[in-house]
Order: sequence, then C-alpha cells, then structure tokens
Amino acid sequence: MPEADVSNILVRPCPEPKFGDYQTNALIGLAKRNQLNPREFAAQVVEQLDVTEYCEPIEIAGPGFLNFRLKAMALSDSLAGAARGEHLFYHTDAEPRTVVIDYSSPNVAKPMHVGHIRSTILGYALAKVFRLLGHKVVTDNHIGDWGTQFGKLLVGWKEHLDKEALGQDALAEMERLYKLVNAASDGDEAVLARARNELVKLQDGDAENLAIWHEMIDLSRHQFDEIYSRLRVNFDETLGESFYNDRLKGVVDELIAQGIAEESEGAQVVFFNDHKSLKKHPAIVRKSDGAANYTTTDLATLEHRQNTWQPSEVIYVTDGRQQLHFQQLFALYDRWKPNHGMKFNHVWFGAILGEDGRPFKTRSGEIIRLAGLLDEAEQRAFDTVSKKNPDLPEEERNEIARVVGLGAIKYADLSGNRQSDYVFNWDTMLALVGNTAPYLLYAFTRIRSIFRKLGDESLTRPKAFALDQAEELTLAKHLLRFGLVLELVIEECRPNYLCNYLYELAGHFGSFYENCPVLQAGGDTRTQRLALCNLTGQVLQTGLETLGLETTDRM
Repeated sequence: MPEADVSNILVRPCPEPKFGDYQTNALIGLAKRNQLNPREFAAQVVEQLDVTEYCEPIEIAGPGFLNFRLKAMALSDSLAGAARGEHLFYHTDAEPRTVVIDYSSPNVAKPMHVGHIRSTILGYALAKVFRLLGHKVVTDNHIGDWGTQFGKLLVGWKEHLDKEALGQDALAEMERLYKLVNAASDGDEAVLARARNELVKLQDGDAENLAIWHEMIDLSRHQFDEIYSRLRVNFDETLGESFYNDRLKGVVDELIAQGIAEESEGAQVVFFNDHKSLKKHPAIVRKSDGAANYTTTDLATLEHRQNTWQPSEVIYVTDGRQQLHFQQLFALYDRWKPNHGMKFNHVWFGAILGEDGRPFKTRSGEIIRLAGLLDEAEQRAFDTVSKKNPDLPEEERNEIARVVGLGAIKYADLSGNRQSDYVFNWDTMLALVGNTAPYLLYAFTRIRSIFRKLGDESLTRPKAFALDQAEELTLAKHLLRFGLVLELVIEECRPNYLCNYLYELAGHFGSFYENCPVLQAGGDTRTQRLALCNLTGQVLQTGLETLGLETTDRM
C-alpha cells in the first residue's frame, strides 16, 4: 500500500504487558478505509514484515492489532550499548527541525506574579526536550514593553515618583505609580489627557520620555533576570513588542493592498467569512484612532521569525484565555503569507487555583508575586530538610532546600495535563510520596547512595544482561521506552508524559531494589544489577534536568 501515510502507523508501548511489549492498531483504520478485512490485511503485513532480529513471532490480536514481544537478546544488546555510553535509549533526529518557542513574556513595570510561572516553566521544558532530540531551538521572551500603559506610567514617574522606593523595589514602585494614575484617570479627564499626551511624546521620540522608558525597561529586566536566574531559565532572544514598532504601519498597508483588511467604523478590520469558527470574530489590525494592537504586533513578529530563522514550527506558550487571539493570528498570517511553510502551535494551559477553587491569590485577594512564592518554596523545603536531617551543615540544607523547593513548584506545574486547571497545595507538591518532585529526587539520591557505598570500586560494563527476575525485566523494558516518551512530548507539547514516565521508572526501580539484591549479589549478577542502577540514575537525572529540575546527591 505505497500511498499509505506511514507517519500514522504508530507502534507504541503495549498498555497491557500480558499482550506484548509494543502494539499497533493503525492497520485496522487503514484496512477499513481501503475496504479490506482488517485481520486479513494484518496477516499480509506480518507476512512481509521482517523483525526477527528484535522480536518473537508477531501476534495478530482482536480485529487486527499487531503485538510485538522483544527478544531477550535484543533487550540485552540495547542495555549493553547504553552501559557502554553509546546511547541513553533515545536518538537525535536525523533531520533536525528549527523551532521557535515564545514563552514567559512578562510586562515591563509590573512584577512577575504566579500567573507567569506556567508559561515560563512549560516553555523552557519544551525547549530542552526539542534540543535533547537534536532540533535547533530559538527561545524568545516577547516582553510587553510598548503600549498605552506607558502614558500613565510616564505621568506617574514625573509627578509621583518615590526615588527611595524605586531603589528598593523598582517593579513594586512602578506598579504603584500605574495603579495611582490609572485610578485618578478614571474620574479626571485632565489626568487621562496628560497620559495620552505623554504617550504621544514617547511615540514621537521625545528624548526625556524615551530616557525614562529605557530606564523602566532596564529596571524591569534586572528584576526579571533575578527570577529567571533562580529558576535556571534562559532565552536566546528577548525581543519586546517595541522591536517591531517600525514595521506595524507597513503590515497594515500590505493587508489593505492585498484586500485582506477593510475599513469598518473607522478601523481596519479582517473578516473571516470563509472560516467557520472565526466567522463571528473579526480581527482589528488598526484601531479607529490609528493605533496598532497585539494582532498587528504579532503579525510583524511572525514575519520577523520567518525571515530570520526560517523555522518549521513556531510555538506560543500562553494561558487558555488567548486561544481566540491565536486562532485569528494563524488564520490571518496564512492569508497574508500563504506559502510560509511553518506549522503554528498555540500550546495553551489552564489556571492555577487556590484551595477554594478560585484563582490562586493571597488571603487579602492580592496577586501572588513570583519572587515571594519561590522564597516560600525554599523555606518550606528547608524546614522539612532540617526536621529530617538536622545534623547536615546549614549550607548543605540550604542547597537541598533550593533544589527541592523550586523543583517541587516546577514539577507540580508540569506533571498534570497542561490544559487543566490545578490546585496549588504545598503539602501535596512537597510530599515524599506520590508523583512529586521530592519523590523522584529521593529516588535519584537512593541510587547515588548505592554508588557511594562502592567507594573506589570501578563500575564494570556488562557485555550482556540475563534479566532472570521479573522486576529486572520490567525495569529494563521501561528504560527502553525513554526515547519514545521524549518523542511524544514534542509531538503533542505535553511534558506531563515525561513526568509520568519518570514516576513509573522510580516505582519500577523501587520494586527492583526491594526484590533483587544488588551489593549483596555476586559475580555477573552484581555487575548487571549495578549497571541497571546506573542506567536508571542516568535516565532519571536526564529526564529531571530536561524538565528544568536540578538533582542532588543527598536529601
């Protein structure tokens, strides 16, 4: 069947181990589309499929499932290759892609709050998985450094600035100024007029206003960078909205010239009459007062990314409230640049909720600042470490608390379905049991402690693995699935697949370690089991670090 789309013929780990190690159900749909009997078609495929080097005879099950069982020798060879350092159960892509990932994107003059954590952590984890599999990734922090809010900020800066407060906490002071002027402008047209005047002067290149604006950006970036440094997150580019300002008029002029944008009530608007889901949602690209907006800026941004990096995919990581905006943006860009050749992907996520099921805020109803949240995570982890290991030096307890506390926040964010809301609960995320960062980090430290007990004894690389006990076999087969899981993560942009894999890996290792003596075993069995411990540790560490978590040798 040469016309079949083989990218859909997916072979995946078997959900029920009793049926085999891997399975595909793709032949059933393919047979039905071609009006063939699925079981007969499956039999024809099996007849021509030569996997005898790796598998026992293939079984046809049900209406046309194919079940594959690995040969013991194939499993042993893969483990031995990993033990020699030839691979770690994944391979880099032979045809690497260029992917642009847009994440975090805080606004200048506003402190980063709890709402920024999801985009920042999710985007960074995705970038790391793409890179691990050999793809070229460009990460871009598209900060909000332009727009109408700067008129009010400039009024506040010139009329109400507290320089001492600015020196102590610049973002808090700028937030105060904005709130002050914003509230005043609601009831006083004169204040609003002054804000508009300051904005026009800024847009026209007034030297004083530009200097203040630059200072606002520098102060904001300094505090953003402190947060990113703590989270161990970085970016290749930080091109804010202002970077595209000179291109906005040209974008709208081109849309008008191509007949894509038309005038409606004084504004330039794009209608999506041929797009079922967007028919009732036109997009404004120039407001009636002549100003551009997010859509215009994002079109210019996409154009820049296409021209600069020629990516095969552009990924935006934002909350679910922006779904309509990105549907409009992607449809609009397809009409403007029909031959662009890029895949667009809006990776959206749900909200963080408090115990009461409402958006996560302080008891007084204030938005929780991210710096304070990270401080509390480290303090809670420090209290727990000090309680369990009071004899450890304080410096070491502080370092463990930093790794565990920040890891717990990251992992809680990544481990669930990103499109679901999740309830923020300190006790759950810092628990040593369940699918949590402390549980996985503790599993890693248990493996490290095995090798500390070995002292100077060198690790022998086994040439083969017998895998005589059921727990050894289960652990070994799970290790082999690491690469498949990584591929699934980038295919669907869901890091929770990797979290679940690592959680199961830690569980399989626990069963193996309880039932299969390692240091007490002798000869080849000891060598092989030590190698299994080492490979599990490597996969755990690689997986956790790919999710953006650091590891520690002790807890």
